[in-house]
Amino acid sequence: MSAYPIRLPTANPIVTVTRPFPNTWVIELHNGADSRLSTALISEGLLPALDIVERDWRNVWRAARAAKDKTGGRGALILVGNRSQDKFFSNGLDYDNLTKDPHYSVNFFPHVYNPLMRRLISFPIPTVAAINGHCFAGGMMLSLCCDYRVITDGNKRNVWMCMNEIHLGAGFPQSFTALIRAKIPDARTHRKVVLEGHRFTPSEALAAGLVDHIVAGNTEAVIAKAQQVADAVSPLCIPGSWGISKRELYRDVMEASHRDTVIANVGADDAVAKAKL
Repeated sequence: MSAYPIRLPTANPIVTVTRPFPNTWVIELHNGADSRLSTALISEGLLPALDIVERDWRNVWRAARAAKDKTGGRGALILVGNRSQDKFFSNGLDYDNLTKDPHYSVNFFPHVYNPLMRRLISFPIPTVAAINGHCFAGGMMLSLCCDYRVITDGNKRNVWMCMNEIHLGAGFPQSFTALIRAKIPDARTHRKVVLEGHRFTPSEALAAGLVDHIVAGNTEAVIAKAQQVADAVSPLCIPGSWGISKRELYRDVMEASHRDTVIANVGADDAVAKAKL
């Protein structure tokens, strides 16, 4: 078993893994206060953290099976933004720094973000996003990759869920649109999310099916509710097929994430239109 807490990457930790209860793991993002998603956060933080959690859970699960313990092998994972504040879950991609890489438009989604999506959306134990503040763009996609979502009520400060790409002239990778179709049930909500870039308040997010629970209070209150959800669903992974079932349920998302190449952009789109018109 791993010794917790585990901070990743070792040289400059921006992700922390803890195990507050025998059947619950928590991954905290703390790339600054707003936990923007960078290549380092994903490749050197989140993905290794998910490997650690799965490895430890599988050790518990295998031991329970070997002992013929029909109640052993429970597990759940909570994902939360920086616990030292109550304003952000994740403010999206670290776009200013990511785009300094000349190969960003070709490499980032196929080789960095999409592997994270596939890993999380097919994770073998239930996952709960503890949305402790604003949840924007890539951060909203990260929350939708989880099985359940708990959000703060926003009574003390504004809290929004939003895909703001339409306001920035940015396109969506296929993986994002596939995830939105899979996780959001209503075409009118698709329109509000993708084409209007609507800022959903917590109550609007609950009504639209974007989240499952609203919680009054600070980050620790959100985590406490996420823990209640985790406790309720953690037995569902005892038979061992939770991840297998999710791979089939979200097969379209998994396959779309492998098809992403270069994301269409406004300049390229206008150049094609100009050539035709």
